[in-house]
Amino acid sequence: MKFHIHQTHHTIADFQGIRAYIESILENGAPGIHIFPELFLCGYPLHDICLQKSFIEKHQSFLLELDKLFQSNQKTDQLFLLGGIKYELTEEGLPLKLLNVIYQASPGMALKPIYSKQLLPNYDIFDEMKYFSSGEGPEILEYKGVNIGLLICEDMWSSNFHKKDPVNELKLLCDKKNVSLDAIVNLSASPFVFAKNEKRLERAKFISNLFKAPFLYVNRVGGEDEILFDGQSFVVSGDQVELEMARFKQDQATYELNPKSATYKPTSKGAGANTWEQLFTARIATSTPKLIELSQINCEEIIEALCFGFQEYARKNGFNRFTIALSGGMDSALVLTLIKLSLKEGQYLEAIYMPSIHSSPLSHELSLQLCENLGIPFKSLPIKFLHSTSKNLFSQTFPDPFEGLTDENVQSRLRGLLLYTRSNQIGSMVVNTSNKSELAVGYSTQYGDSVGAISMLGDLYKSEVFKIANYINETRANIIPEQIITRPPSAELRPGQVDTESLPPYERLDAILEGLLTYRHSMKDLIKFGFKKDEVEKVFNLYRKTEYKRYQFCPIIKISSKSFGFGYRIPLSKASNFYIEE
Repeated sequence: MKFHIHQTHHTIADFQGIRAYIESILENGAPGIHIFPELFLCGYPLHDICLQKSFIEKHQSFLLELDKLFQSNQKTDQLFLLGGIKYELTEEGLPLKLLNVIYQASPGMALKPIYSKQLLPNYDIFDEMKYFSSGEGPEILEYKGVNIGLLICEDMWSSNFHKKDPVNELKLLCDKKNVSLDAIVNLSASPFVFAKNEKRLERAKFISNLFKAPFLYVNRVGGEDEILFDGQSFVVSGDQVELEMARFKQDQATYELNPKSATYKPTSKGAGANTWEQLFTARIATSTPKLIELSQINCEEIIEALCFGFQEYARKNGFNRFTIALSGGMDSALVLTLIKLSLKEGQYLEAIYMPSIHSSPLSHELSLQLCENLGIPFKSLPIKFLHSTSKNLFSQTFPDPFEGLTDENVQSRLRGLLLYTRSNQIGSMVVNTSNKSELAVGYSTQYGDSVGAISMLGDLYKSEVFKIANYINETRANIIPEQIITRPPSAELRPGQVDTESLPPYERLDAILEGLLTYRHSMKDLIKFGFKKDEVEKVFNLYRKTEYKRYQFCPIIKISSKSFGFGYRIPLSKASNFYIEE
């Protein structure tokens, strides 16, 4: 028996495109079992649109069309396993119950739901319990003498967060019926986190050995605002990876069952890893926080993810022109470089350098050099006259001092004004240049350097930004001038300003932030682990006081297990002393 794995790249609710894809397989596709990602028929994540009547009506009409398409087709040697939604509706057509299901479809037969997802993730970016009801139990599909175990995404994982264990329940069902599985199929829409695929493979090998059958994993591709889906579908048999598919690209592959090819080993009790949430929360109580050391493979994966996510966001929002504020610093240099690496034919990128009276000649020189290296138009819009005019205007109108943060922030906001003026002129998308370290401590100006339609670095700590930049230079002919990387980071909003005047050195700051955000340590924990008390207190105070900035920040391309954005939900009006410990 042949399995045809379809790693697809469709936009949410692209019913026309999905139908065309299925039609092409019915007309020209090979015989065998064709498997597709989770919720392939509608897209994922849907959020609240799955509750809107207009979407429901279009979705139900689409299913009727598919049903007719399959029943009218005469090719009888194909089986389709399609991820989709099953609605139970009121008489008024409103949703009463939603199930995340696998539809079975064959030429000459009606569309039929045969399995419902049991484990509904409800952590980090996931909120499936808000929309879906849980399936009742395991299912074994028999097709032409082949027994197939069915799972949907989270079902392949076990966790203390779930009462059910679908893998174990499937094994019990096999034992009860005295049935040996020939394959286990998992339909997934699993978001990207760098180095995550290693965990998927580890878990898949465990399940394959448990059932003594190959494990087929099919994942979708695409960017949905902040969330990326990487594909990387695979087949494992025992501990052997039989097939691996492309990353961040639509792909197809065929796998033929060969019972004699695999060697299976007894499973160990500890081999079954839990969900991602359980994996990282398990280390809270005992582990010293530290950043993952980025290997060259990790760096390349992150670059690929950021470029893919950026282009997905631009395409789906209709942008082909991009405007970046260039400062002569590390963050803007890396963003500009990444966008240049991602550019497609017909797209336009420009950099705008906006010096103030505090900007150094070196910043101008390095910014110009970077643009020349990248072949990008370099435009200079000095803000010193706008700055002085603003200062004079306020001095004539208000008696209050125009100095300190007021004076610094107006420079940043003037730059934001000019960026969006240029954006309006040419219909370009402004890309944010802030990093995760700055976001965490509020080291930015609201409506100033924090502006933008999408953030490429918002899930990278500053120390990781340097790592990626150095890797790019090592592998891509020193695109970024060395002095941009080696000079002390500075916002250049006052004479002699450097970041370390306001913040701990980034290597220590980032470790503290990782302890706070990912490990969820308290101040006492971090001090106990050896971090300086004054630095920990300073970081926690900055973090708790600046939630309002993160609340209004633009979407962030997610690449780590814990990022700001959709999966980060903190009360804005919480007690000011929430993080302070007596």
